[in-house]
Amino acid sequence: MSVLNWLRLLLFPFAILYGIVVAIRSWLFTFGFKEVYQIPGKSICVGNLSTGGTGKSPHVLYLYDLLFDQHEVVILSRGYGRKTEGYREVKLEDTPETVGDEPLMFKTLRPDAKVVVCENRKFGVEKIRNEVGFHAVILLDDAFQHRWVKAGLQIIITEFQRPFYTDFLLPAGNLREWRRAYKRADLVVMSKCPDGLIDEDRIALQSVVKHRPLYFSQILPQELKPFTAMAKEPRANILAVSGIGNPKPFIRQLKKLGKVESMNFPDHHEFTEADIEKIRVKFGTFANANKMVVITDKDAVKMVSMREKGGLDDLPIFIQPITINIHNEEKFNETIKDYVREV
Repeated sequence: MSVLNWLRLLLFPFAILYGIVVAIRSWLFTFGFKEVYQIPGKSICVGNLSTGGTGKSPHVLYLYDLLFDQHEVVILSRGYGRKTEGYREVKLEDTPETVGDEPLMFKTLRPDAKVVVCENRKFGVEKIRNEVGFHAVILLDDAFQHRWVKAGLQIIITEFQRPFYTDFLLPAGNLREWRRAYKRADLVVMSKCPDGLIDEDRIALQSVVKHRPLYFSQILPQELKPFTAMAKEPRANILAVSGIGNPKPFIRQLKKLGKVESMNFPDHHEFTEADIEKIRVKFGTFANANKMVVITDKDAVKMVSMREKGGLDDLPIFIQPITINIHNEEKFNETIKDYVREV
């Protein structure tokens, strides 16, 4: 038995205790002992059952892009990791410290979008409804476990390499709730699917997720985007730097471009000057020449202030933008649009 499996076995009793607490809490909401606020108007929650790294953010942007031409869309996030409190609209001049890294990324990638943060989702929803109106579609980022509010359409994202139905509760596994909680969702998206997934594979996976429609999405890397002045042309030796939930797909994609070494930081990591110095030292030694640093969009918003201060001038840093492709996209899109059109 591996060390990891031994560790999971040792943590199993704590996971059961955690699961009991989670089950009691869920039962209180399900049977009305705790009041659930049904969001008025149209709202879509994009969440997951695990601790992160499933790819919620690109799916939120996918839904925004799908709807914004014909509807006013507002993205509502908790603003995880920010050092402020309360309701706040995200501005381009904000920082991860004031609004959180993912909301700032949403705003950076979609400058015309209205993005707000509020840890009290009910208050945030009510504020949006008062300011924008009941016609707006609210996209809630990572609110599936926030049972105090319920969106009209609930989507959970689970990763192909570690789907929720093979995982276990914290701390023995990565799940924030028991597996059966997926039945609260209206549909499930299996993200980061590999190339070559055939219909027989999809049918087999749908037979596991029996009670909800299952869709499959892939990450599509876009052309590298220069982040610093030294980033002139992409190069064959790549230092992949990331502070995201699961960097493996990011690294796997970059290996298609060249030789890759990686530096992985925790999710939502706040990069310091010491971190940049470590990156600089690693960059100086991992290859002799023809090399570059590649980061994610999420990490780019956390490095902007250092770039503006000139702290990254000596590094050729590129951003790897991504989008997603959804199998059976037409049906998925119509499901979303039909919900939004419902009277």
